[in-house]
Amino acid sequence: MASELQPLSLLFQNRLFRIPDYQRGYAWQQSQLADFWDDLINLQEGRYHYTGLLSLKPLKQNEVDSWGTDIWLVKKGFKPCHIVDGQQRLTTFIILLNEIVEFVRSLEENKGKTDESIILGDDTLAEVVTKYICKHRPSNNQIITYLFGYEVDNPSAEYLRHKIFNEPCSGSIHETYYTKNLKFAKVFFRENLEALYVEEHMEGINKLYLKLTLSLMFNIHEIDDDYDVFIAFETMNNRGKKLTNLELLKNRLIYLTTLYSETKFDELDKANLRGQINDAWKEVYYQLGRNENVPLSDDDFLRAHWISYFSYSRKKGDDYIQFLLNKFSAKNIFEKKTVAVEQINQSLDTSIDYSLDDENELDSSEPEVMEVLKLEPNEISEYVNSLKDMAKYWYDTFFPSQSENLNAEEKLWVDRLNRVGIGHFRPLVMVIISRRDLEAEKRIEIFKEIERFIFICFRLGYLNATYKSSEYYRAARSIYLRQMNIDDLIEDITVSTNINIEYALQNFVTKIEKHFDDMGGFYYWNSIKYFLFEYELQLAKKNNLDKVSWGMFTKTEKDKITIEHILPQTPTKYYWRNQFRQFDDDEIATLSCALGNLLPLSQSINSSLQNDSFYDKKTSKAEGRRGYENGSHSEIEVSKETDWTAERIYNRSKKLLEFMENRWQFSFTKEQMEDLIYVSFAVDGRVIPAELPEPVSGASLDEESTLSDSASYSGEGLGTQQQMFWSKFVEYCIQEGRGEDIALRKPLAQNWYDISVSDADFHLSFTITRGKYLSLVIYAYNHEAFTRLESKKATIEEVFGNKLDWYSSKKDSVAKRIIYKYECEIFNPKKQTEIFSWMIDKYDELCYALTVAGELDEV
Repeated sequence: MASELQPLSLLFQNRLFRIPDYQRGYAWQQSQLADFWDDLINLQEGRYHYTGLLSLKPLKQNEVDSWGTDIWLVKKGFKPCHIVDGQQRLTTFIILLNEIVEFVRSLEENKGKTDESIILGDDTLAEVVTKYICKHRPSNNQIITYLFGYEVDNPSAEYLRHKIFNEPCSGSIHETYYTKNLKFAKVFFRENLEALYVEEHMEGINKLYLKLTLSLMFNIHEIDDDYDVFIAFETMNNRGKKLTNLELLKNRLIYLTTLYSETKFDELDKANLRGQINDAWKEVYYQLGRNENVPLSDDDFLRAHWISYFSYSRKKGDDYIQFLLNKFSAKNIFEKKTVAVEQINQSLDTSIDYSLDDENELDSSEPEVMEVLKLEPNEISEYVNSLKDMAKYWYDTFFPSQSENLNAEEKLWVDRLNRVGIGHFRPLVMVIISRRDLEAEKRIEIFKEIERFIFICFRLGYLNATYKSSEYYRAARSIYLRQMNIDDLIEDITVSTNINIEYALQNFVTKIEKHFDDMGGFYYWNSIKYFLFEYELQLAKKNNLDKVSWGMFTKTEKDKITIEHILPQTPTKYYWRNQFRQFDDDEIATLSCALGNLLPLSQSINSSLQNDSFYDKKTSKAEGRRGYENGSHSEIEVSKETDWTAERIYNRSKKLLEFMENRWQFSFTKEQMEDLIYVSFAVDGRVIPAELPEPVSGASLDEESTLSDSASYSGEGLGTQQQMFWSKFVEYCIQEGRGEDIALRKPLAQNWYDISVSDADFHLSFTITRGKYLSLVIYAYNHEAFTRLESKKATIEEVFGNKLDWYSSKKDSVAKRIIYKYECEIFNPKKQTEIFSWMIDKYDELCYALTVAGELDEV
């Protein structure tokens, strides 16, 4: 194995480089390109920079017969080489060098000049191109051979020639994940060259070229013929930007094709199998990279296919790739089997007297070792062709609207699965789509049952995300191998869902009550958007409109959907204060986050409506801002109300919950329905006081008084202000040495900040209400915990030094809050240091009180 240091100028002397088919494509991205550029720019003149290992495999004549017209350069004496290690760096050098050439050509001063008359460094451009980029075969110059490139069957080969080197092309060029990286590198270097030229002019470009070709040193290793190049590739590529498992597996499979005996598997067979492997990987990478904005994960697909094709284990991590690399390994090509000679096609000769010594001699004799074929070539062929075939169905699970394998209703249901959170069902869905023998109606039936399972068990019941994952992974394989009847699978999912309904609904009620306790209500439910969109679809169907999409709520791609509180969270305008004058601030806050008060809108519409009166919200304006009356079906439905009242919030909450029952086929108990509506006080028949006096001269109430927290001290939204408040609180705690007890939670855009208590059935929490009430809360998880704490009420309050509100939670709530409330200007930056100090002091006082009461360990 030869080894020496060489710069690019020596490396390209009489060598022809090709990236072999077992190599991955170009994987460098912005971080690697930026590091490379910085190293090059900061390299001082006269200094050398060690660039790393370049491992080459010199090729024999018969190994390059498939190179087509490029063979003329080999016959001329150029040494053909496969790049075993270092292709990412060498590809980067060539892209940059080519961009330097193109940039210099494009300069105004060089317009109209030939490459022979343009100087770069100490060379003409013609010399640079001939030495590093390509050569033309004399005498007609019709054949162009690039000194660096991919083997022909690599999808990046054509892209490099025509999109990077800009050779004219009349055909279409397919893009993959790797070709996009090539394109990005080209653009990256072009932009940086332009910036360098602006700063240092042509002198900077010349210096860059000389450093690139003369000062960056490769450690050259040439692998001997008897060296196992595939094993070397696996070993070497564990450095740097590590191979993905999909890339590693491709190398392994191609390697195995070289090991089969010529007697059973000749060179033609090997070439055919190798072609199948390359074709499979082309298709896989095409499908994974079809969506340029959202490329799919190599490893996720490989694992999903392994689950469907081979097996599933409950181990974590890389169990699937370990299985595949063990399955497709050299030791499995041939298995040595020990067999005694006498047992092979022989019967015992009874005419011979076998004595004990003879038997011992037979047992101790050297047994014959037979080589028995274990991993057949057709197993590799069947596996890679399955991988190739399933890639398109994997893509369909993510982007059903682009699928050619699904009808319109199937697309709708697979899209639902993605919106609700498909989770561990994705491999099964992939297999269901691949079963082209199934009727579309049957596939839709299974999609419906999966969606119902996910919504009830995970979105309502909050079951562990891995619940029944092993079972449905195994089902994916059974359906793929046609070992399981699809109707049996549908029944199994249906039964699994139904037996969890009672538990799921109890969990859902408890969770929503917790959200109301935290002053977020249904607004904090993580599936609120999905649920309201499903309601929108139901209204569209009712109105005989087939197509509804999230896009109808948005003006642009960046205009994300948000949830509007019809009754605002901070109702400062006169209309709202007057309309809900019979309720106190806490009741209004609760009404604002009730299910019936929430409406899906685009972010821009939500922001423009803000605290507007109900009439203004529902009415479109002449200047172009639309109101509810011209919005979605849900908005139009709400706009038909003459006014927005607490009773209408109550009734709409009930209506939406009844829709939930019908849509997902279950029933709430009467008590659960009331618990989820939550705002029964809205219809308690209380006396409504006289109307509030209108502000003078039409000024709104918020112009006459202190505004809500979301408008008082900044233009930021409420969620942003909450997150900023908690972030500053955490910073303050860390500065005060409280980073290990109080400041352990990540600050989020919500109105509470929980502090866990080890081995306790309660936790402590700070909450913000309406931007002016800061509460310290003991949150008891169940009645037993609350009753125990309540029995020590006198001790806790005496030691704490203040009275606590023990009874703010609903009587029938499972969990209970015990609150100490403090009024202050929470979002006033000038007050926050004082507030943070108060928070820590009160937290310590409450912890001490709980310790004295025997509820906490010594603090």
